[in-house]
Amino acid sequence: MTGEHRDRASGTTALTGYIQRLLQRVRAFDLRRPMVWNGLLTTFWVMFAVLDFTSGGWRTVARDPRAPEPLVLLMSVAFSTPLLWRRTHPLAVLAFMTPFSLANVWTGAIVQAAYLQEIAVFNIALRLPLRALAWAGAMVTAPLVVGMLRFPHGWDVLFVPHLWAFALVSLLGIVVRTRKEYTEALVDRAHRLELERDQQARLAAAAERTRIAREMHDIIGHNLSVITGLADGGAYAAAKSPDRAAQALEAIGTTSRQALTELRRLLGVLRDHPAEADRTPQPTLDDMDTLLTGVRAAGLPVHLHIRGRPPSYPPTAGRQLTVYRVVQEALTNTLKHGGTDPSLTAEVMLTYRATELEALITDTGTTGAEPEGSGQGITGMRERASLYDGTLEAGPLLPKAIATDSAAGGWRVRLRLPLEDTPS
Repeated sequence: MTGEHRDRASGTTALTGYIQRLLQRVRAFDLRRPMVWNGLLTTFWVMFAVLDFTSGGWRTVARDPRAPEPLVLLMSVAFSTPLLWRRTHPLAVLAFMTPFSLANVWTGAIVQAAYLQEIAVFNIALRLPLRALAWAGAMVTAPLVVGMLRFPHGWDVLFVPHLWAFALVSLLGIVVRTRKEYTEALVDRAHRLELERDQQARLAAAAERTRIAREMHDIIGHNLSVITGLADGGAYAAAKSPDRAAQALEAIGTTSRQALTELRRLLGVLRDHPAEADRTPQPTLDDMDTLLTGVRAAGLPVHLHIRGRPPSYPPTAGRQLTVYRVVQEALTNTLKHGGTDPSLTAEVMLTYRATELEALITDTGTTGAEPEGSGQGITGMRERASLYDGTLEAGPLLPKAIATDSAAGGWRVRLRLPLEDTPS
């Protein structure tokens, strides 16, 4: 494209944009003050009709120029003034004009203002059902048929122009109406899509808040429980074994830094610049030893047992994170609720089967973990399990009827997680 063609295209685009903006302003003004536009249009056509009468122009096309002038003036005003209500009552306006149309052709005056009926016809085609357009056609053509009988020699000049005008105006009204309805449908669809988008965004935000709350509960709850255990042990050992107290303080510092690192990684994705967030991978089953080492440092002896043969391909990252968090939460609950018995121990057993992975976490505490259905820990574990069609059971290791000795009891958490998604 040459420079001249580009300039010409740019000028055409600018002119089109200017016209569209101007039309939008006119439509907006008309929606705010419809009577202003109605009044201006009606005044224009009244002046046109009266000017046709005063200038004697109607006589050039009249079949009988001797028609009474007062009647001609009355007809001119009757065809133009009702246009003020063309939008609200177009069919009534056309019905009001029909007797004057009959008088127009019967007297032979044939005033040009009779064509203003087509403005009412356009509004009927634009706003009313099609059956109303059929009635409009009857009201327009019936006087013309009478005029053909009255002046048979000039029927073509009288009938054909009005018939063509009615057909073209009706077609134009239908086209504009179809375009308007199509545009309104598009606007409505865009509005509904916008609402659905906002709803999806709110649902996604709620799900993300739930996930973040669950992760923060796991991170803070576990690490604070470990730190509390280390602090209690350090305080107990400070008087008798300063070396053990120093080790406890060192472990507290290590656990605190680990907790801060995990929190920074989690909260980093909420910043304005997610590219700066730490993208350290989430824990997997390979990190289980690190988790158990921290628990042991907090004073809870815990043993890990693995049964079965791991599958040739590892479980998905989400499933591994679920197992890790469930084990972490169960051991955290043991640290918080397992009592101060120095004989308190815990066991973690991972069992691989053909179609599922089972994690069984038990302890020998006197009170168990959280009471069934209370707190966020068990609820969070169940939510994690349900994400992958898994099940989670949590409850006393022994029934109360059997565990009569206060030193007996314990708590058990059993997670069963399918290795593959359940087909829908």
